[in-house]
This record gives sequence, C-alpha cells and structure tokens, in this order.
Amino acid sequence: MTSPPRRLRKAVLPVAGLGTRVLPGTKTTPKELLNVVDRPILSYIVEEAREAGIEHIVFVTGRAKQAIEDYFDHQVELEAQLEAKGKTDILEMMNAELAQAGEMSFTRQMQPKGLGHAVWCARDIVGDEPFAVILPDVIVDAQPGALKQLADVYAEVGGNVIGVEQVPHDQTHKYGIVDPESRDGRRIRMKGMVEKPPRGEAPSNLSISGRYILQPEIFDILETTERGAGGEIQLTDGMAKLMRTQSFTAVEYEGVTHDCGDKIGLLRANVALALKRPDLGEAARAAVAALL
Repeated sequence: MTSPPRRLRKAVLPVAGLGTRVLPGTKTTPKELLNVVDRPILSYIVEEAREAGIEHIVFVTGRAKQAIEDYFDHQVELEAQLEAKGKTDILEMMNAELAQAGEMSFTRQMQPKGLGHAVWCARDIVGDEPFAVILPDVIVDAQPGALKQLADVYAEVGGNVIGVEQVPHDQTHKYGIVDPESRDGRRIRMKGMVEKPPRGEAPSNLSISGRYILQPEIFDILETTERGAGGEIQLTDGMAKLMRTQSFTAVEYEGVTHDCGDKIGLLRANVALALKRPDLGEAARAAVAALL
C-alpha cells in the first residue's frame, strides 16, 4: 500500500531581489511592499500561503529588506492611535496580517546568484520535508488560491507539483517551459522542462508561473547546480535533475496572473483588483473611464 504524501507545512518566499524592473520606486522600498490597491504585494502572497495550509513561511531576504519583517510585526504607536480614534475596522485588518509566534523565519541570501540559490539558502530552516516556493512579486487572482489548487493535487499524487499557465508561442523564450508527457484535465505529467528556450524550440507553451511544491532532495541538487541562463543558479535546472528520480506534475491552475515586478503588470494588477472590490469597484471604474 502506498503511503500518503508527507504534509505540506512550509513555504519559501525569495524576497532578496532588487526590483530593478520597477525602479525608481524600489530604490528605498522593497518591491514586495509596493501597494496593489491598498495592500502590499506581499500581503496577497502571505494570504495565499495561509489559505493553502502553510504554517511556517521562510523569507529569504537581502540587504535593505528589514521593512518586510517590520510589516508583519506590531506597530505600537499606530495601533494605539487607531484604537483611540475608534478605527477598529482598520486595526482588525492590520492585526489579521501579523505573524503568529514562530510562523515566520528570515534568512539572508548574501549574494544575488539566482532563484535556485535563494531557495537553497532556506535548506536548514525547511529541513527534510516537502515545501512550497512562491514568487513574491506574482499575484494570482484565483479562488481558491493558486497554491491551494496545487496543494490539493499534491495531497492526491505526491511528488513535486508545479503551477503553469499558457503563454503565446512567440513568447516562450521568456519563461521556464515544461515538456508534457500526458494530460488529464488540468493535470499534466511532465517529462522535462527548460529555462528560457531559444525561439521556436520550446517543447510547449506552458510556462512555469511562480508556484511550486518540491521535495527536500532538491537542496542537495541545488548545492552543486552550476550557473545556467542569465549566469544564475536556476531552480528550473535543479528541478530538471530531480525529475530523473522523482515524479513531477504540472497543474494549469485557474486564475489570472499579475506580474507585479513589471511596471505595466503592477499597474494592471492595481486596476484589475480595484475593479473587483465591492467597496471600491464603482469608483475605480468611473476613475478609469474618465481617463480613457
């Protein structure tokens, strides 16, 4: 009898990036704390992780990222002012985002060596158990959340699970692309993957979109993985090696992806999510219409 997959409890959020695509806004503010409507990008990401049952979030940080840790801590003076002014609705919203005791850990990526290296930096905190990786500048507008959709599949099939979405065929050279073997609805059994394939050589148009569930054996592989595309240690290269001994399932999740690490993507996310808000949607629609 096959034993059930080990429970998914931890998630790694690589937040050490400099956010060069959205400069100068990220000169003094971490890109993960840029606002989408009235919340930082990272607020949406942590909410998604918690919905998927994640109990421990590991932030892989860099220099000038202290504000991320502060965001999930108490702001005593601000909270006191809100309490005194009777703004309890805002106070409750803020308190709901606070880290619970032991829920969050922070470790440094000392050098910008790529996503694979950032994930490897979390190895001692994650330990010998499966874990999720969530790219913290990608908001997926979905219900249930994208990671929850992946976690539900993982609970059934185990192994490694990757979130994917379709991109135009002429854009595949910009992404990590999976090589499918067979498909059952939104689940795809994988036989390979490649990071940013040359134009016209991609095995599919299914791009890896910033949500992963991985087994801990990836850490030993990443430790010896050489620099790949862009001169960085690529997580995709490490996963391709792990695929030689473990199963990989791609899930084409339901939802709309917003790349908030890009100026237009950040703008699009602000407009799209504001229009969906019951309290702001009508006013947002009128404001956008007035500009067109």
